[in-house]
Amino acid sequence: MNDIFENLLEKIKMLSNKDNSFIENSNEINEFIKNINKSELIILLKEVGAIPESIEHDSTEEKLFSKASDSILSRAFIEIGLKSKVLTERADSADVIVESIFYNYTLVADAKAFRMSRTAKNQKDFKIKALSSWKGEDNDYAVLCSPYFQYPLGKSQIYKQALEENVCLFSWEYFIFLIENNVKENEKFSFEPLWNFSNNYKINGSIEESKNSFISDFNNRILEIIKVKKIDKTFNEILNKQIRSLINRGEIEKNFWKEEENRINSLSHKEAIEELIKVKKLNNKIKQIDKYIGDLKKYV
Repeated sequence: MNDIFENLLEKIKMLSNKDNSFIENSNEINEFIKNINKSELIILLKEVGAIPESIEHDSTEEKLFSKASDSILSRAFIEIGLKSKVLTERADSADVIVESIFYNYTLVADAKAFRMSRTAKNQKDFKIKALSSWKGEDNDYAVLCSPYFQYPLGKSQIYKQALEENVCLFSWEYFIFLIENNVKENEKFSFEPLWNFSNNYKINGSIEESKNSFISDFNNRILEIIKVKKIDKTFNEILNKQIRSLINRGEIEKNFWKEEENRINSLSHKEAIEELIKVKKLNNKIKQIDKYIGDLKKYV
């Protein structure tokens, strides 16, 4: 892994062990992301789509990693010439709000990251309808930013929902492409056709056809709207480089589980039982039942 990503993970781990509120920790992570330079941002964009296997599921660390991905997404929008901010206090709403400086539009955005060990994704993982509802009446567009290689290759309800709800399926890799080529929105160039892609995309055929992947068509649309710009690195070059990076990252994640397997194999019988009790969170469940029983008398 790269130094800036390791630094971010160390910061997340450190904050997860502090007594600060979640909002305070989120704000500290946001400040950390605000102060990185462009090359460091690109490194984080390459890494953030994969949640490290070393981060426990549903832990404080995982929640803070999710907030870090929001901050990285917001910073990426700023890098391509838009205003953006992260919201930390609102529940059941978009985490990132973006505003065009030169054009009269706003959008809500949601960052997605997945573990490499995660099984097949479905529409519930992407929460497209929820993102569309968060757009509300105050914003024009909704953008989902996911790892490019986590979008399904063939038919999927994800594409159908994106078209129905006019949600733009974006990716971390698209940001890498735009930022490395210094593409920014300005008074002569707008990203609005990208954010509105799903609304303008034409389907030939039945409702079943709307489930087909339109990612390659979206790729072409990006190239169409930036054709006036000088491109130093093609999108295919970016993707091939990212594939190599993800293969290396995959080895790191596999090694984590191999080391974990070796650790478990070395446990004594007693240690193994204690580990199982800890994993099953049995003591927490017992404490919660005790709390419930203890609270019963408060009702009378």
